[in-house]
Amino acid sequence: MTTTPSPTRLIVLRGNSAGGKSSVAAGLRARYGRGIALVSQDILRREVLRERDVPGAANIGLIDLTVRHALEHGFHTVLEGILYVSHYGDMLAGLLADYGDRAHCFYLDVPFEDTLARHATKPIADEVTEAELRSWYRPLDLLPGGVETVVPASSTLPETIDQVMRASGLDVQVGSGD
Repeated sequence: MTTTPSPTRLIVLRGNSAGGKSSVAAGLRARYGRGIALVSQDILRREVLRERDVPGAANIGLIDLTVRHALEHGFHTVLEGILYVSHYGDMLAGLLADYGDRAHCFYLDVPFEDTLARHATKPIADEVTEAELRSWYRPLDLLPGGVETVVPASSTLPETIDQVMRASGLDVQVGSGD
């Protein structure tokens, strides 16, 4: 008997700097196994293109293409980043329109004080000042239409991973090892 693979899922993890997005993405992949592509705004914007986060920047299209490529080639895809609505909203709306009920969005809501404390533990803590973090911080920068599940700062990493796995349906699928 041949089984048809389930359609790929898009999971969008948004929120402020040091909100836990990368940790949740890594946890999803560790829990699920092979078959999940991680698309990081920071990697594509800062490392691949080395550009500033401004409206209309080249990274926006590169993120869109990368996400679509991974999904169309059979990978569940986790897109994670600050992804300001003012800069990335149109691109995200296009992805959500095209992938419909296969797309699941989460906004990790972390107060600025927690952002500061978490940032202090990161390798780049000495490179990014409190003033820079404050200038980047946008409280509840939610996509229009209530499409995001807001995850409060009180949610632990394992709880958040569980919530995303359940909501996206990845908890009933099995990845293939490491």
